[in-house]
Amino acid sequence: MANDLSIKPWLLKKVVLPQNTDHAGVMWHGSYVSWLEEARIKALSNVGLAYKKLSAEGFELPVVELKIKYLLPLLHGEEVMLKSWISPGKGPRWHWKTYFLNDSDNSAAFANVDLVLIKKDSLGTHLIRKGPANIVKALIALQKGPIS
Repeated sequence: MANDLSIKPWLLKKVVLPQNTDHAGVMWHGSYVSWLEEARIKALSNVGLAYKKLSAEGFELPVVELKIKYLLPLLHGEEVMLKSWISPGKGPRWHWKTYFLNDSDNSAAFANVDLVLIKKDSLGTHLIRKGPANIVKALIALQKGPIS
């Protein structure tokens, strides 16, 4: 579904602040990664799966692959809209496609992020191919986009 852009995307509006930029006032590459994480955590929360609760139950969704393509610089003071679509990837992966749109509504960057579900317990860390019902339900709800 990440390729089906007719599905309403998950949105996160941000402003490029001084701490997001390098000395020239251009958004620093690490800020993109931070914003991607914030977008994922907020989307999960919106489908009833608070990341804090997920972690308390011993689960995590670590990034296993990340690719960002930078098209235009984002500058100090600009408003940025992140639009994200989620779909199942190969095997146990969940794929997030996110566009960073500047305040002129131009694509400034896009990112592809793959995550997997893991469980930490007394025996170590384990890849989970099919999670508990509440997690599966939330991941499926993410694919449908936000409810209007």
